[in-house]
Amino acid sequence: MSAPIVRLKPRKERPVLLGHPWIFSGAIAHIDPGWEPGQTVTVQDASGAFLGRGYVNPRCPITVRLLTRSDEAIDAAFIQRRVATAHALRRAVVPPGTDAFRLLNGEGDFLPGVIADVYADTIVLQCLTAGAARLKPLLLEALDAALNPVGIYERSTGNVRREEGLEPAEGVVSGQVAAECLLIREHGLSFLVDPRMGQKTGFFLDQRDNRLLAQQLAAGRAVLNAFAYTGAFAVHAAAGGARQVTSVESSPRALALAQRNWFANALDHPAGEFVEADVFRYLRTVDRQYELLILDPPALVKRRQELARGARAYKDLHLWAFRRTAPSGLVLTFSCSQHVPAELFWKIVHGASVDAQREVQVLRHLGPGADHPIRLAHPEGEYLKGMLLHVM
Repeated sequence: MSAPIVRLKPRKERPVLLGHPWIFSGAIAHIDPGWEPGQTVTVQDASGAFLGRGYVNPRCPITVRLLTRSDEAIDAAFIQRRVATAHALRRAVVPPGTDAFRLLNGEGDFLPGVIADVYADTIVLQCLTAGAARLKPLLLEALDAALNPVGIYERSTGNVRREEGLEPAEGVVSGQVAAECLLIREHGLSFLVDPRMGQKTGFFLDQRDNRLLAQQLAAGRAVLNAFAYTGAFAVHAAAGGARQVTSVESSPRALALAQRNWFANALDHPAGEFVEADVFRYLRTVDRQYELLILDPPALVKRRQELARGARAYKDLHLWAFRRTAPSGLVLTFSCSQHVPAELFWKIVHGASVDAQREVQVLRHLGPGADHPIRLAHPEGEYLKGMLLHVM
């Protein structure tokens, strides 16, 4: 192999041997000259023994992201094997009546920096790192071979890409992608997805199992769907027999799509209420209680230095949510902030319950669906955490 060599400092190989896919700059003793951001490199320990192969970007604290610990080429066949393996897993775990799922989940599918979401016959691709961007032609070829989509739309944006020294990249990269919303199915329900303008890649696929849980809990209850986005939790709650569903969302564009999703499923019009408002302000001012509250805010801590401020926001959210929960009500609450670990999230929610003077039981711990795998060796991949709570 002619790939540049990255050699580690003595006694810095243990995380690699344990399967962690990241190598930080402080562990590196030497990088061969002539590298380019995202180029494939061979990683060796201090004695020169082979450890793995990945891609490099020394401008980032995570200097190498490993693709394999085997001595194999990173070529078209390699990428096709990775995509085929991921696709086989999804065929096994995605439930019936569902044609939208995550196909590639970065490190969880042994392709760091690569996210691919399937929406019916369209794929939305994210190449978030320099290495992923260099692999894009091979990824497009492999995705076409595995799924034969009508089109592939790239939405490579965000903080990680900026840190990698990359400009945003958006647009159709293969086939044709409809200019209007796509229609998908989830658990037999219909949803409109806007991959060009929506959050993430257009729809929060990681919440699919939790939306089904909300549907199972909603019968006869008054439901508050806070941070409603395009109303997927609301539709599931109504399908489960909720007597009333209030969706609160600050984005008028998202709220309009939430209403379209409601009517796309022929749901009872009087049972659905759509409120354009800031959730924090709404909870402080509304004079009513709910029997099932769904709290799924956007990431309130996007960077580690925002942790203190974000923790206060999470606590304030739960304080007022508990005050608006009817006796013996249920709360589905989530944090998608990677920098808020599950233990801290628990402590924040507990502190809010104390201030609200409510006794609260944890009934279940929640996370993403099985199409969002996380490697045991890479706990950093666990970003979505949640709880089902019973408020006494």
